[in-house]
Amino acid sequence: MVTSVPRLVIAAPSSGSGKTTVATGLMAAFAERGLSVSPHKVGPDYIDPGYHALATGRAGRNLDAYLCGPELIAPLFAHGARGCDLAVVEGVMGLYDGAAGQGELASTAQVAKVLRAPVVLVVDASSQSRSVAALVHGFASWDPEVRVGGVILNKVGSDRHEEMLREALDASGVPVLGALRRAPQVDTPSRHLGLVPVAERRADAVDAVRAMAAQVRRGCDLDALSALARGAGELSGAAWDPAGAVASAPSSPRAEDGPGDRASVGAGNPGNGRLRSPRIAVAGGAAFTFSYAEHAELLTAAGAEIVVFDPLRDEQLPDGTDGLVIGGGFPEMYAPELSANEPLRKAVAEAAVAGTPVAAECAGLLYLSRELDGRPMCGVLDATARMDERLTLGYRDAVAVSDSVLAVAGTRMRGHEFHRTVVEPGAGESPAWGVRAPRPRVEGFVRHGVHASYLHTHWASAPGVARRFVERCLTS
Repeated sequence: MVTSVPRLVIAAPSSGSGKTTVATGLMAAFAERGLSVSPHKVGPDYIDPGYHALATGRAGRNLDAYLCGPELIAPLFAHGARGCDLAVVEGVMGLYDGAAGQGELASTAQVAKVLRAPVVLVVDASSQSRSVAALVHGFASWDPEVRVGGVILNKVGSDRHEEMLREALDASGVPVLGALRRAPQVDTPSRHLGLVPVAERRADAVDAVRAMAAQVRRGCDLDALSALARGAGELSGAAWDPAGAVASAPSSPRAEDGPGDRASVGAGNPGNGRLRSPRIAVAGGAAFTFSYAEHAELLTAAGAEIVVFDPLRDEQLPDGTDGLVIGGGFPEMYAPELSANEPLRKAVAEAAVAGTPVAAECAGLLYLSRELDGRPMCGVLDATARMDERLTLGYRDAVAVSDSVLAVAGTRMRGHEFHRTVVEPGAGESPAWGVRAPRPRVEGFVRHGVHASYLHTHWASAPGVARRFVERCLTS
């Protein structure tokens, strides 16, 4: 199979340069032209893909070479971009920044090379003029395998400022494809973990995306950008397929597999042909917005029926719930409302006590605790949670310490932590994971059918996770 979808990677010299504004604006502007635009984000970020989805009407998808391995980047891209006219990939941090101490791994540059995609460099020009040429020259020449095909100047102060910037870049050999003026109306509010998710500010987010599209239309050469995207190289190989991934996952893990290996934790056969599909309730709404699109696809491929519920509004779990997935999000922002929904808290606790399989990540871990910032939560775990000034952030190499509904002991996976909360104790009698860095420790809780942890994982790297969970939902 050959993938030839036109594509661009939107990168920058550093965080805060305006990648999200430009990438989201481009997605929306091209979609307004009637194109089917496939949105992607480099790295583990859950929030930017929400804005991408709003701009395109398609699920925002992550391309993370650390969590999934470089070999899955092109297949996952081809899966998401299937049938599209154009793909826009927003980078992470600076163009060459990746996993700490791992060279180019998980960097925007690595993903651009794997995808054979041209890079558009977004430069914050607010405090420079002629120096912009040296900056762009350095980024364009640092790695000859990275093709910087154009520059978009952001936060330009005036017509004269733009003229000086363009004059400086004339000799660089990198064309200027856009110049955007400072525009506070397209700013999106941030807080302790980045942008406020779309689900929390839907109407304002719609207005912000429209403003981004309008700014990009005014300031960028969309025809030139489209032509650059059409110059991307062809990708060979099959697109990722959730059904195929579940079906081919090994039936048991190998403890000797290293981090990043495609070791599976599944057992038995996929759900095809079963008399019934287990019903898995997935937490959603404003408090639980973090989820990779591939997780639901893998659960469905393994034979499950997915039903979304909102812990802020729904007082009972969906009828016939056989399993429960509570992903990441911002329960700390909604602790009073979550606590006030006592009927649902009791329903979750009763389901867990009855042995219903529960997979909880980060926000889910907080929700299952006894209390969060002094407010009662579900009480499934003998632990308390609170906000903390310190940010815990980084990729993690992990090994399953205890057999659980997701993994058997010895299974190795890669994950990501991103939170400003603390759970005490940090691990139960049967911990979920052993983590090597930044210091050796165990974390998380495995109790009855519950697997709860701070670690965010991407199940496309180990599709047997989904199969094992679905099978436990059938047999619990």
